Amino acid sequence: MVTTNSIIGVLLAGGQSRRMGGVDKVLQTLGGKPLLAHAVDRLKPQVAGMVINANGAASRFAAFRLPVIADSFAGFAGPLAGVHAGLVWAKAHRPGIDHVVTVAADTPFIPTDLVARFLGALKDQTTLMVASSEGGMHPVIGLWPVAIAPLLEESLQRGERKASAFVEGQGAIEIFFPKTEIGGRPIDPFFNINRPEDLAEAEALLTRRA
Repeated sequence: MVTTNSIIGVLLAGGQSRRMGGVDKVLQTLGGKPLLAHAVDRLKPQVAGMVINANGAASRFAAFRLPVIADSFAGFAGPLAGVHAGLVWAKAHRPGIDHVVTVAADTPFIPTDLVARFLGALKDQTTLMVASSEGGMHPVIGLWPVAIAPLLEESLQRGERKASAFVEGQGAIEIFFPKTEIGGRPIDPFFNINRPEDLAEAEALLTRRA
C-alpha cells in the first residue's frame, strides 16, 4: 500500500528563468522568504523526504539542507529531465520508495492535500497521476511510479521534451483541483511565477491574507 511515508518529493527548480531576466527565480523573496521555501513548506508534511532538482552550483540551496540533484541530460532538457533525475535518485538512495511526487518549485500555493488526493485515486502501483485545474493539465505536478524511469529515459533519449505528450502517452490519470482562496481572492492552486509581475501579484495576495 502506498502512503505518504513511502513517497519522496521532488522540487523541480532546474529552469533557466528567462522570463525573470535570468535571475534564480526560486530564490527571489516572496512574503519574506525565498519562493522555493513556500513549496518546501507545503510539501514537507505530505512526504517522507524531499530533494531539489536544479542545475548549476548546488551550494546556492545550502540553507534548505536538502539533497540537490542535477539533470542527467545536458543542455537544459526541461522539466521531464528533472522528473527523471528524481526517479533515478529515489531508486538509488531510497530502495523502499516506489513513488515520487513532483512539484514545480515556482508554485507557492500548491495544495496541502496534493498527495492525499493522488493517493485517494490511486488504482495500482503502476498508475501515473498528474494534477489539473481550471487552467488545464499540469504534467510536471504528479505522482510517478519509480518503475517508469526507464520509459522516461528512453523518451528523453529520443528527444522528447514535452511533458504533456509523455504523460498523455502513458495514460496518466488527471486529478482535478479547484481554486483556492488566497488573500480573499480565488486563484488557481498551481499559480506559477514566471515573470516579475507574477511575483508582484503573489506578494500582493500574501499581503492581503496577512
